[in-house]
Amino acid sequence: METQTNFPYRFFVVTFVWSWLIWLPLLLAGAGILPLDKALVSALSTPVSILAAFGPAAGAFYCLKSYKGKGAIRQYLQGLLDLKFGWKAWLIPVLVLGGSTWLAWMLPELWGAPRVQMLLPSVWVFPVYVLLMVFLGGGQEELGWRGYILDPMEEKLGPWLGNLVLGVIWAVWHLPLFFIPGTSQQVMPFAGFMLLTIGYSWFFAWVRQASGKRTMAGLMVHGLANAFIPLFPPVVMTQAASQPRYWLWVCLTFCIGLVTMFMRWQKMKA
Repeated sequence: METQTNFPYRFFVVTFVWSWLIWLPLLLAGAGILPLDKALVSALSTPVSILAAFGPAAGAFYCLKSYKGKGAIRQYLQGLLDLKFGWKAWLIPVLVLGGSTWLAWMLPELWGAPRVQMLLPSVWVFPVYVLLMVFLGGGQEELGWRGYILDPMEEKLGPWLGNLVLGVIWAVWHLPLFFIPGTSQQVMPFAGFMLLTIGYSWFFAWVRQASGKRTMAGLMVHGLANAFIPLFPPVVMTQAASQPRYWLWVCLTFCIGLVTMFMRWQKMKA
């Protein structure tokens, strides 16, 4: 067993290699380099992305085993059973993420934008959809991002810069999805997406801190954020669309992250 004395850079190497290698065949097919039918690529994008999204978890598990030895991964996963987040970490993400996504969805109608229909078959499936998002639809990324690497990032760079850099890395990690047919990222401007991940990075860090640094709180808030997207769609799935809802959504998210990070920073200074 190694002793962890330096920053665990290998986390990012394993995370990117895992995810980008899994996305690579679809990326090459989307570029016309691999002879795969576009409809097939589009159909495979969701299951492949679910598997690729375990890249941060793979990076965390690799580092835990390398630095802390046998049993470290099991001990880490056992911590997911602790759901005593406190009311702030349970309630505020619902209100903040639901409210900001709803505003981005509805407000453009005031200046004439056409209504975008809800993408879920019914509002009643939302609780089940949240659970799917927590464990398979993006929430699993938090086993690595906030659950493992956040503390080393903040120790090395401080809370403001650490989360800013992590938000940028998080956006770049998603980059292959912007070139794969059938993904929502294909219609999103990347600059806006980076604003989104930075805002989320600051806000998710606040939620994790409010929960007493419980890893499951990270999975829950990430899954919840993703689940609200088809309930109150802020993105029009058309390449030529101007995306006013998208820009409003990412700017709101960035501002929310900025405010909650400032609140957390003030509390840390006190």
